[in-house]
Amino acid sequence: MSAAPAYSEDKGGSAGPGEPEYGHDPASGGIFSSDYKRHDDLKEMLDTNKDSLKLEAMKRIVAMIARGKNASDLFPAVVKNVACKNIEVKKLVYVYLVRYAEEQQDLALLSISTFQRGLKDPNQLIRASALRVLSSIRVPIIVPIMMLAIKEAASDMSPYVRKTAAHAIPKLYSLDSDQKDQLIEVIEKLLADKTTLVAGSVVMAFEEVCPERIDLIHKNYRKLCNLLIDVEEWGQVVIISMLTRYARTQFLSPTQNESLLEENPEKAFYGSEEDEAKGPGSEEAAATTLPARKPYVMDPDHRLLLRNTKPLLQSRSAAVVMAVAQLYFHLAPKAEVGVIAKALVRLLRSHSEVQYVVLQNVATMSIKRRGMFEPYLKSFYIRSTDPTQIKILKLEVLTNLANETNIPTVLREFQTYIRSMDKDFVAATIQAIGRCATNIGRVRDTCLNGLVQLLSNRDELVVAESVVVIKKLLQMQPAQHGEIIKHLAKLTDNIQVPMARASILWLIGEYCEHVPRIAPDVLRKMAKSFTAEEDIVKLQVINLAAKLYLTNSKQTKLLTQYVLSLAKYDQNYDIRDRARFTRQLIVPSEQGGALSRHAKKLFLAPKPAPVLESSFKDRDHFQLGSLSHLLNAKATGYQELPDWPEEAPDPSVRNVEVPEWTKCSSREKRKEKEKPFYSDSEGESGPTESADSDPESESESDSKSSSESGSGGSSSESDNEDQDEDEEKGRSSESDQSEEEGKKRQMKKRKKVPEGQEGGSSSDEGSDSSSSSSESEMTSETEEEQVEPASWRKKTPSSSKSAPAAKEISLLDLEDSSFTPTVTPPSIQPVSSPAVVSTSLAADLEGLTLTDSPLAPSLLSPVSGVGRQELLHRVAGEGLAVDYTFSRQPFSGDPHMVSVHIHFSNSSDTPIKGLHVGTPKLPAGISIQEFPEIESLAPGESATAIMGINFCDSTQAANFQLCTQTRQFYVSIQPPVGELMAPVFMSENEFKKEQGKLTGMNEITEKLTLPDTCRSDHIVVQKVTATANLGRVPCGTSDEYRFAGRTLTSGSLVLLTLDARPTGAAQLTVNSEKMVIGTMLVKDVVQALTQ
Repeated sequence: MSAAPAYSEDKGGSAGPGEPEYGHDPASGGIFSSDYKRHDDLKEMLDTNKDSLKLEAMKRIVAMIARGKNASDLFPAVVKNVACKNIEVKKLVYVYLVRYAEEQQDLALLSISTFQRGLKDPNQLIRASALRVLSSIRVPIIVPIMMLAIKEAASDMSPYVRKTAAHAIPKLYSLDSDQKDQLIEVIEKLLADKTTLVAGSVVMAFEEVCPERIDLIHKNYRKLCNLLIDVEEWGQVVIISMLTRYARTQFLSPTQNESLLEENPEKAFYGSEEDEAKGPGSEEAAATTLPARKPYVMDPDHRLLLRNTKPLLQSRSAAVVMAVAQLYFHLAPKAEVGVIAKALVRLLRSHSEVQYVVLQNVATMSIKRRGMFEPYLKSFYIRSTDPTQIKILKLEVLTNLANETNIPTVLREFQTYIRSMDKDFVAATIQAIGRCATNIGRVRDTCLNGLVQLLSNRDELVVAESVVVIKKLLQMQPAQHGEIIKHLAKLTDNIQVPMARASILWLIGEYCEHVPRIAPDVLRKMAKSFTAEEDIVKLQVINLAAKLYLTNSKQTKLLTQYVLSLAKYDQNYDIRDRARFTRQLIVPSEQGGALSRHAKKLFLAPKPAPVLESSFKDRDHFQLGSLSHLLNAKATGYQELPDWPEEAPDPSVRNVEVPEWTKCSSREKRKEKEKPFYSDSEGESGPTESADSDPESESESDSKSSSESGSGGSSSESDNEDQDEDEEKGRSSESDQSEEEGKKRQMKKRKKVPEGQEGGSSSDEGSDSSSSSSESEMTSETEEEQVEPASWRKKTPSSSKSAPAAKEISLLDLEDSSFTPTVTPPSIQPVSSPAVVSTSLAADLEGLTLTDSPLAPSLLSPVSGVGRQELLHRVAGEGLAVDYTFSRQPFSGDPHMVSVHIHFSNSSDTPIKGLHVGTPKLPAGISIQEFPEIESLAPGESATAIMGINFCDSTQAANFQLCTQTRQFYVSIQPPVGELMAPVFMSENEFKKEQGKLTGMNEITEKLTLPDTCRSDHIVVQKVTATANLGRVPCGTSDEYRFAGRTLTSGSLVLLTLDARPTGAAQLTVNSEKMVIGTMLVKDVVQALTQ
């Protein structure tokens, strides 16, 4: 192939190894280059009769285009091969023509007949490519040909060709908008297409051509919702955006009667945050308006959209996650919006470009829905490697999330940021401190003192920014901050930054009445150095002199005249003009007497205090995730988000002839067939569900573990969501499922119902189970543990057969638990069946001494506080049921590990062999000490094993695999915060000494009202020790309780004090270096004590 060397010498823009490449544009000196024979070898290859040479030439040409090089001069040689019989060559020719057809329109028109023949080609790729090239020729004369080609392609057998037809519609519309009516007919036809390949493209065409024709979507709405999960990512973004606007026009606002919302039992957490933010006044107003409206019931189609988009929050595409997030923010009830927070925090681990867009949207969301992101506060901490724009956006979010509880942590972060080398970032931090001081009154003085210290910084930007913020803060309450103004006055000797000096002089002049003794002295000093000052400072000296002359002329009259005389002969004409103007204004004269009478009003007019607000405050009127929102300006092509309708439009317009439920039922049947595959991870649903319902307990762990994309975690999450969806379907009024499937779902839900309720009739059982399942989702893990014997029976799985069979199985469960002590070592017998132990026995057990210390009895936690929880359901485990308990005993292998007792029970007919822990995929810091392999577990037998887990002082779940010889089950153990510590022996004096070291930000205080049932010593101690593994510390006063412990991993002290006063509110205080653990512990203990 002799042509190849010539190509390598002459090809455009190529260079030898190590030499730079130059583009062949007019500005790059192409006139003087000697490559006039460029591409001759490629033209020769394209003119040969050998398909192999043509293919090689086309590959090289397409590679050139991919590298951004200009290959337009090859157009005549390439276009001749459009009729080539070789399919591979023809495909590459079409790729080339799509790129250059618009530039070389005349030559492309010569091949129109070939493209029309290509539309009839048996190969779908050739048909699609021919249509793509045809729609790329931007010549109005061929519009009828393009229209005909699009109509034919819209009826093509191949979904790929129909997709290409959808792509061609906007091109034709931009070429000739008169074709709109015909194109709408094609769009209507393609919208009815049932393939996922076409859905995204036709919705994009709809958005470009006729977004106002919402009637075209009615019949296809449910189909689009159901297809959404299988559409490609680009199509998902387009469809979600369109459905967001559609839903805003067709459904009622879910937030109109938020307190009467019947569908969502999960409201407790986020709803309460919002209510607190609104304040008592708005609650009363809401109470008066609510009865006037009907109770809000969500439209089933609205629920369908929310349910089908929720799984997409786990998409690998940031654009899809962002699209779902904006949909939930604009359409979901307040109680459900919280699910998007975790997904958005996960995106913060992406590239900086993605982070920038996500943070822009989070900053807007966090103004209205602050409670949503508060558990993930640490995820917004700034890294030194972050670009400046990311740092400033994270600062914005941190400032929006700051409240009375977390402000010490936030300010401590800000203190670190001020030492950064990035001056723009430091300036933004100072502004953020000012906003925190404005919003949270109790830290205003602290912030002011910190900012005053910054005034001695050498960097002009930092000092100027500090003075500006101080000035704004002082304008709010100038009378209370005379001391700071005095301090600023003293700094005039040291600070040399002109901007800072000028700002201080403005402050002293503005509030000279608050510092009547110091202000004249400052003017005296400034008069001395007037000639050496910068212009901006001189102007402020003149202002100060004028204000002092008007308020204290006795002391400053001569000084003012001296300053004005100096300014009169200054080199700068601005200063000379200002001096003349000021003299005429303040000094009475024959001509200017009338004006001087109003001098005080002019100079000392009250200035309104500036309002420090977020720059994202009014951005939410743009649709989140849009370019307009990013730019904070309406971009070309932006479509406004419609307002909610006052009255719901007719929902029957979305009904279609073929019932939609048939598709749903077939999909569910398919799920039932695939059940064995998904059931591997079903055991994880126990801890994970309760964790999901308690976002506070996940605040630290989720931000770390959400990026873990192991197969176990992802499959279990999707499984949980499927289960939640089934429960929601059961609660809704739709009765479109077959009777068999309804029974299956009822049996699923019955897992969460206490066994005492299972004996009722089946109809009652259905309603009871739905209500109890919704209640159980709301309870946190700690609540579940504190419910006495029934608490782990609630977790015990029930059979999917009739009620009598369920009773038999529950009895077997009790027998299994009674077998447990025979298999376990003697050391762990007392905690093997905690739920069966009576209260009197628990009291006796408290008397056992584990150590020589006399304090040991008081350190023992009550046995009833440690509940048994389900790890693997017997159905999911194919006969193997696994429960676990936190024994609160030291783990022999490693004292830093939490000891977990795993209880195995074989309810199948065959022995289970080789029970062991598979290779776990654990987050950083967490480690597992596996239990020895259980060789065989005979049918009906039970066994207990002990494993150790180092949770690294976090409530992050430990995910691992339980393996037998034949199967693997993905399971997850998530500890309550109270199980991450061990009791400590301590005297009263030692307790007080250690407590004195852990004050300030290490101290969390909460007021609570103790119920009458929780006034006795025994009950209080029992509830606290059941919640947290702490030891009682002796105390001199009868109304005060003290408990102490250390975290297992780091050994950090955790000190808990309860001041249970006979009258008034009790006070709970936790002192610990681990602020997150302290905060979570306070919430858990308050919850336990107030039940």
